[in-house]
Amino acid sequence: MKLLSVLLCAALAAGIALWAQAPTPASIENDPQSRITLDVTRVSILFTVTDRKGRFVTNLTKDDFEIIENKRRQNILEFTAESGLPLRLGLLIDTSNSVRDRFRFEQEAGIEFLNNLLRPKTDRAMIVSFDTAAEMVSDLTDNQEKLIKTIRDLRPGGGTALYDAIYNACRDRLMKDQPVHKFRRALVILSDGDDNQSRYTREQSLEMAQKADVVIYTVSTNITRQPTDGDKVLKYLANETGGISLSPFRVEDLTQSFENISNELRSQYNILYRPEPMPTDGLFHSFELKVKGRKDLVVRARKGYYAPKL
Repeated sequence: MKLLSVLLCAALAAGIALWAQAPTPASIENDPQSRITLDVTRVSILFTVTDRKGRFVTNLTKDDFEIIENKRRQNILEFTAESGLPLRLGLLIDTSNSVRDRFRFEQEAGIEFLNNLLRPKTDRAMIVSFDTAAEMVSDLTDNQEKLIKTIRDLRPGGGTALYDAIYNACRDRLMKDQPVHKFRRALVILSDGDDNQSRYTREQSLEMAQKADVVIYTVSTNITRQPTDGDKVLKYLANETGGISLSPFRVEDLTQSFENISNELRSQYNILYRPEPMPTDGLFHSFELKVKGRKDLVVRARKGYYAPKL
């Protein structure tokens, strides 16, 4: 384990993640030093509110919201309207054989995303490719030219390790900047959603995203106009983390979608509350966040949090 840590540190310094050599989930679970411990004394929720037409609602106050957990109304400790949080973004690009005919679409979509979203000296993004294994091909940076060149240099081939890419990106990078509520973390996944190589399961990857407070946005490469099992996976990951699942047919269709994502990431509310009673079982706990008396408004947020285990 110590030798692996040395190798990982050396690789990351060179800008390449050796995620393909990462330990298996079983070995991580049995190694106390590798476990991720979360201090959940307060739950932070970054979320957006829209009307039924998808327009952002940004003039609400603390008194407009309520949080229900275990059938009990929770006390909101802090409330802010966040308009310019620094972004920590992971762009996950499927480079497997299954998307070969849509690979150019993925590249152009990724570049379009970066051009619309990244702010120099404030935001940072990384590029993760995944086929038979997940690989961080560009670490977190605000260098847009470097990121775009990295995308153009990608080549397709191999299987699909989507869940490994999500798990590793959240655990190894997006969880690092603290405190959690001072940064907005997001993954944008360009894929067909069909995983056939991952060591981790869909639920394990989702759990890590939720622990890292990462919202997932997905862009499907499916152009058949018929929903596939992969599309269902992409939609599930987005819904569970408070994101959006997109199914465009041309790169040009993405412009408005990426603009909406950009506006959403910069026009959010943040609520902090301390669960009562405070769970200490290490399990996932759901909450309901809603606008009081406003059925015409839609709140999009993650579904819950993982409690500490004592």
